[in-house]
Amino acid sequence: MVDSIARVKHIRVTPQKARRVVALIKGKQAQEALAILKFAPQGASEPIYKLVASAIANARVKADKDGEYLDEQDLYVANAFVDEGTTLKRFQPRAQGRAFQIKKRTSHITVVLATPEVAEAGTQNKKASK
Repeated sequence: MVDSIARVKHIRVTPQKARRVVALIKGKQAQEALAILKFAPQGASEPIYKLVASAIANARVKADKDGEYLDEQDLYVANAFVDEGTTLKRFQPRAQGRAFQIKKRTSHITVVLATPEVAEAGTQNKKASK
């Protein structure tokens, strides 16, 4: 019954490109997600790989702190999403003394790992409240 969250902010990857990679791992087991990210050709896969590995480590630390048993094979990506971060504005010179604005976008990426018991408990609470 462990869930863990890992976040990274201000990563120099556009949110649109990061969302394509995050969509590959949603709902997958954590170890399977790491394997997918390791061989994904997109540039955003490396920071997301590190983020999933960090979430696994966070789950291990949280389970040790609570005195619970954690089998890392049970962890799965319960939720993963990408928010837009700050945009760095740069200027490039153009013809006849003009300036062209370049927007270097950043992302805030969040990964939530959980064990199946946490997901089942959440659905049972929703059913009980109805």
